[in-house]
Amino acid sequence: MWWFVPASEEGVTDEPEVVVDDPQSREILGLAWGGVAHFAEMLADEGELRGLIGPRELPRLWSRHVLNSAAVAQFLPEEGSLADVGTGAGLPGVVLALMRPELEVHLVEPMERRLAWLGEVVQELDLENVQLHHCRAEELHGRLRVSAVTARAVAALDKLARITLPLVAPGGTLLAQKGQRAADEVSRADRVLRRLGASDVRIHEVDLLGDGDVTRVVEVRTSS
Repeated sequence: MWWFVPASEEGVTDEPEVVVDDPQSREILGLAWGGVAHFAEMLADEGELRGLIGPRELPRLWSRHVLNSAAVAQFLPEEGSLADVGTGAGLPGVVLALMRPELEVHLVEPMERRLAWLGEVVQELDLENVQLHHCRAEELHGRLRVSAVTARAVAALDKLARITLPLVAPGGTLLAQKGQRAADEVSRADRVLRRLGASDVRIHEVDLLGDGDVTRVVEVRTSS
């Protein structure tokens, strides 16, 4: 978690520190904890300067963004491939690549400066299971098929389905992280989802930290 050190007697306030070495984090991340912690530190050091995260997000980077990304891991296939569309700073794609090194992970990002950051992350963390794609997801239609696609804060579900479902192999899954109106988005997207081959749609509420702050994951399964 993030915490702020109170001002000292001289009136000087230290910079915030990332505190990730807690039992809950270790249980959630397992063997990936060290790599994910390193990634979080990289984001804390350079994320705001490079326009990857806003200044208001720094105090909640660990819980709201890093651990939030980990909520998707339980819905991933046991083997195969994953594409994280509009990955941005690498959320959730980098976190998932660290947690599931057996998966082939494709990070899809159209912005050059973000892709440069991702290249540095992949090299620093020695992510041999990651491939970078400097393009929009639509440009990969007909060229890439994966077992699962993840997306976080990319677009409304009806638009997101058009972008991502052509990348999902038959019997695969779209995993979209959504907010409180996830059910409304699913309802509005129903016709589009069915037309694009969705066979089952579920909304999962994941409370990783047990504090009532749930992460909503919309799981869209495609026909085999």
